[in-house]
This record gives sequence, structure tokens and C-alpha cells, in this order.
Amino acid sequence: MDYRIMGYYFTSMQLIVGAVVLLVLVLILVGALMERRKNRTQAFRDRFGTEYDRAVLDIGSAREAETLLAKRETRVEGLTIRNLSAKERELFVGEWHAIQSRFIDHPKAAVTEANALVDTILESRGYPRVSFEQRAADVSVDYPGIMENYRIAHAVAFRMSRLDATTEELRAAMIQYRTIFDELIQDQVPGETRNAA
Repeated sequence: MDYRIMGYYFTSMQLIVGAVVLLVLVLILVGALMERRKNRTQAFRDRFGTEYDRAVLDIGSAREAETLLAKRETRVEGLTIRNLSAKERELFVGEWHAIQSRFIDHPKAAVTEANALVDTILESRGYPRVSFEQRAADVSVDYPGIMENYRIAHAVAFRMSRLDATTEELRAAMIQYRTIFDELIQDQVPGETRNAA
């Protein structure tokens, strides 16, 4: 039996073959799109680590979290982030050693000073003075590996202002600030960590 479609005549077998070819092409396209999506998700997951998981948990959708993280990247690309000069680095290392030495006798003051020093380093590097959450979002683009430490240490420093941080929490915050400090004073090659989709 022949069928006429748009002025052309097709046999039943030709229509079946055509339908199968069309179905295969659609399946290939869907598979390619799914693979692209999976690769994009993996790129964001690799790029942002626990910050990716945090964004997905906060927002409730991987796609929306990835959109948010992409916006963070775009925002930070618009900032002028720079490495510290050797003189700045030397000054900050001296300040850090002084803060650490005060921890034994004045742990609360030392944690407050460590928090302030991290803020100063971030400003010196080019991160704007904004709310903690915005700054954490900005820093997560270039330093996703320190974000958990940064959030926890900041929370202790914030709680400490209400006098309810324990000595153990203060000690842990100092260790976390040390990790953050060590990372922030290192030179970073432009684009070194910005490789997500």
C-alpha cells in the first residue's frame, strides 16, 4: 500500500523505516542532552565541592543551584581579584603570628582578630566589603575548598559576640581560620579554579 505525503509516494515499509530512523535520532538527541546535563552537573560538583551540595540543599533543585553558582562566577569575573604583593603577604603573616600567640591568654580576642584579618586579606585581594553571605558566595568561586571552614569559623566568631562559644569551639575556629589564612595568602593563577561549565 502506498501513501502520499506532501506530493511524494511512500510504501508502508518506507514509512516504518522513516519512523524508526526518526525515533533513533530523537533518542540520540535526548541521550546527548542528558549526557551534556550530567557533564555540566559533574563540572559544577567538581568545581564547587561541598558548596555545590549546600546550594542544592538550600535551593532544592540541582538546575537552580547550578544557575546560582554560574551567577556567582559571573559576578566574581566582574571583580578585580588580585594576588597579594610580597610585602602584603609578609605583613599578614606577621599579623597572623601575633594573633596566634595571643590565643592562649585571650582566645576570644584572638578569634575576633583572626576573623578581622581574613576580612582584611579578602579586601586586599579585591573582594568587596558586603554581607557575610555575599562575601562567602564570592569567595566560594575561587576558594570552594575552604568554604565549610570559613562558614563554621565565622559562625563561632559571630556567636562569640553573644558570649556563648566554648573554648573548644574557639580552638577549632582558630584552626579553621589558619586553614583559610594559609589558602588566601597564596598566589592564585587567574582562572586556576574557574573551570566549570
